[in-house]
Amino acid sequence: MSETLKIGLTNDQRDLLLQGLRYVRSSVLLEIHDPTPEIVETREGQLHEIETLVEQLSGSRSADTPARR
Repeated sequence: MSETLKIGLTNDQRDLLLQGLRYVRSSVLLEIHDPTPEIVETREGQLHEIETLVEQLSGSRSADTPARR
């Protein structure tokens, strides 16, 4: 079971993380390997994890923004 960490980020910090995740995604996509089943599976797993993080950060509110009800 994975643990969830809650951290408070400002909008600028969140945007910086999203920018970094775009760079990491590009890096994963540009890696040159023979397309063995293991490599393809690993790459797809990495891309899925990156996309999950992007979705979590894109849907999150900053620490200085009050939650709406």
